[in-house]
Amino acid sequence: MTMMAKTLPLRPGRHEPLGAHVRDGGVNFAVFSAHAWRVEVCLYDDAGVRELARYPLHGPVDGLWSGFLPGARAGLVYGLRAHGPHAPHEGHRFNASKLLLDPYAREIVGQFSWLAEHHGYPLGHPDGPLILDARDNGATALKARVAPARPADGASGVRPRANAPRHAPGDVVLYEVHVKGFSMQHPDIPEALRGSYAALAHPAAIAHFQQLGVTTLSLLPVQYTIDEPHLAHTGLRNYWGYNTLGFFCPDPRLASAAVRHDPTAVTEEFRAMVHALHEAGLEVVLDVVYNHTPEGNEYGPTLSLRGLDQKSYYRLQPDDGAKLENLTACGNTLRVQHPRVTQLVLDSLRYWVGEMGVDGFRFDLAPVLGRTDHGHDPQAAFYTALRQDPLLAEVHLIAEPWDAGPQGYQLGNFPGRFMEWNDKFRDGVRGYWLGHGPDGGPIGRGALARRFTASSDVFQQGQRSPLVSVNFLAVHDGYTLADVVSYSRKHNEANGENNRDGRDGELCGNFGAEGETDDTRIRDTRRRVQRALLATLLLSQGTPMLYAGDEIGNSQGGNNNAYCQDNPIGWLDWPRADRDLARFVGEVLHCRRLHPLLRHARWFSSASDDPVTLRWFHPSGRDMRQEDWHDPCQQTLAVRLSDGSEDLLVVFNPTPETQAFQLPPQTMGRSRQAWGLLLDSSGDTAPGPVKGHTLGAPPRALLLLGSAAS
Repeated sequence: MTMMAKTLPLRPGRHEPLGAHVRDGGVNFAVFSAHAWRVEVCLYDDAGVRELARYPLHGPVDGLWSGFLPGARAGLVYGLRAHGPHAPHEGHRFNASKLLLDPYAREIVGQFSWLAEHHGYPLGHPDGPLILDARDNGATALKARVAPARPADGASGVRPRANAPRHAPGDVVLYEVHVKGFSMQHPDIPEALRGSYAALAHPAAIAHFQQLGVTTLSLLPVQYTIDEPHLAHTGLRNYWGYNTLGFFCPDPRLASAAVRHDPTAVTEEFRAMVHALHEAGLEVVLDVVYNHTPEGNEYGPTLSLRGLDQKSYYRLQPDDGAKLENLTACGNTLRVQHPRVTQLVLDSLRYWVGEMGVDGFRFDLAPVLGRTDHGHDPQAAFYTALRQDPLLAEVHLIAEPWDAGPQGYQLGNFPGRFMEWNDKFRDGVRGYWLGHGPDGGPIGRGALARRFTASSDVFQQGQRSPLVSVNFLAVHDGYTLADVVSYSRKHNEANGENNRDGRDGELCGNFGAEGETDDTRIRDTRRRVQRALLATLLLSQGTPMLYAGDEIGNSQGGNNNAYCQDNPIGWLDWPRADRDLARFVGEVLHCRRLHPLLRHARWFSSASDDPVTLRWFHPSGRDMRQEDWHDPCQQTLAVRLSDGSEDLLVVFNPTPETQAFQLPPQTMGRSRQAWGLLLDSSGDTAPGPVKGHTLGAPPRALLLLGSAAS
């Protein structure tokens, strides 16, 4: 404590809501710590450097500490100090010399640097984190700032989600995008706005989203994040943002330069972005990281949760409480099974929906949220609470269905209406069109058929819809689609880890040359495969997700782990955008909108008496037989979708030669001549009526045909 600080009494306060909130002519503070002996609020000057006063909170009551400071107003800068046992082997690392960030902070001030004083133990000491470090880090620690009391309709006069579009599940098309990377090189967005929330809502950006036909932007993390120490020491940064420290704060690094210094203005810019996107009919989903924090393992710093109550907030190794379980490969794992940690996550989610207006969440390493002492439980308390919450019942819930722990792969095992990222779709469809699987052998037609039909082998259980399968070809974590067809190995040298980072063995193929080439034959092959892949993604059953930039042929130079590349490697290369490819994506999504059979909300049947049917056909025109699915010499096939009023036929030809295909009959007694070509991914054949009973499927192409009623 500095010489200027003084300890003062604090009036009893309310235990809810947690955090610091303006009310009744003052500010109410409430924080959870089950094992602390004493918790203090420390007030700082506006610069966040000089400590002015300390106020012990009243409590604990059910682990809650609270107090009311009359006369205090918004803009008050504060931190927390928690007194308690320093018993590392029992899981306790209380250290009152470390100023702690309120986990419920709505605004965060200061600039974080990786200083030794932020650690609860003396760096370099032979006993490491078992020893207590008594240096005070108050002057350099990040602090919370009390946010203004927000009227129900917000400072802009707009009630959050009042204009939210609420797309029907079958209409949703996801678009995974990085706020900064989308616009940093966009020529039609003013330089002063590029890389910001405001830029993502600029008319030029909105026009692109609308021309594509996507409905829902899935934003890479926007909550307040800090860089990992190894990046800070190399001059790189955590560009993706999967290192959240402030669960209630939009990251100021993604705000426009004019407001970046003011947390209140950053929040308003974010809210204005959501409102503008809603006005344009676009939903906003956030990628959220409630599985770990930047405090890392036992050798990490003491910034917030560790100092408040490590044993409650984090999972500890059962045989040694001094060490943390690492189910995330990031050093620590949030203990979401604890009721107060569940509350922290739910309160944060409600804040982003109720006050910031967003339309849903993609949960990073989602199995952590359902982890109990016995592994992942689809009926875990968090999932139950989430499904019962009336506000969160309105929004999208999307799981990344794996973490880094034992039995961490949980695809298909999430409850209720959760959608799930389906990596089986990515690998099966990539392998089919590339012509090889992970082992170099061919990917059979059966794999394509399963993935095209929303992976019924995974999701057709527990009354779940085909739409829960989030189909994708590429996402932030891996190659871009252009690199999938241009490289045969990863090129991550720019990350500074000697190309050791990133996933080895990711399915890709260069078709004869590594990277860019002037060979017209190779370029044409890549173009065909790229378009066939995109058409398969966008016409398959389930919910499609595009990775931003794939529609313009964006490349990262073969880097499949660009998490630290806040530079042209990680930004969209608009100056070299393939506008024809973007138009093609728009055309395919237009077909998807026109034909409900391509976005069906129930599982298809093969029974002849079912009005909605699906049948697979051999190139000879007959039904596929059991032996056909395992024939390595034949990869071409077709599927017919029917609902009694319309027939659609999708023909797949991954081979390098034109394949003759005998058209099957349509349902309802329609004649064969009624088929009409709606789409040829290769561009070799113009749409129009198909003459005769045989169709020549161009090399490496997907064809979509419709009945006369189409």
